[in-house]
Amino acid sequence: MAGSGWSAEAAPQAQAVPEAAAGRRRGPALERAILDAALEQLSTVGWNALTMEAVAAGARTGKAALYRRWPSKADLVAEVLREGLPGLGEIADHGSVREDLYRLTVRMRDVMRSRAGVALRAVLHECDHAHADLFREVIWKGLHEPAQEVIRELVQRGIERGDVRSDATSPLVADVIPAMLMYRAKVCGSEWPDAEIAEMIDGLMVPMLRA
Repeated sequence: MAGSGWSAEAAPQAQAVPEAAAGRRRGPALERAILDAALEQLSTVGWNALTMEAVAAGARTGKAALYRRWPSKADLVAEVLREGLPGLGEIADHGSVREDLYRLTVRMRDVMRSRAGVALRAVLHECDHAHADLFREVIWKGLHEPAQEVIRELVQRGIERGDVRSDATSPLVADVIPAMLMYRAKVCGSEWPDAEIAEMIDGLMVPMLRA
């Protein structure tokens, strides 16, 4: 990403295109083009080298069109990441809390391997302290909070099915998987292969929840 050596300021396409030359795109169509161009820039040059001028050029619009919608680069990038992170969706009932939690954790891992997820991790690594809280909120609202809600649903499903103990309702239970994923990714550099996810579910979550 940022280490590719590509300079947003030096590239010919980084010259902003006057809005009059952008054709007839308006409203949602133009916003979609801007968000796509910004994600492309993030994936190519990273947070530090991304410029509003280069995004405008990629979207074939003027820089003023960006600033009318997003007052700063940080606000634009946060919107790109919120829009780009795939949703977790629903987890079908696979007959056991073990299998349900395993499928959910794999899906969480895949969200962070998506284009927007990789960009988000790079932004968190590169951005300065002034913007760190904004992007941490993106990952919290976009992944961890939805995951906690699904985990609570899966645990309740297990209680009703009889393979989860009835008192496994502490809010801390829903924190374990997101916390483990974050900790081992940041501290240990884990990319969470399927076997490691299975080991966590079988060795930690199932014994903790077993009826």
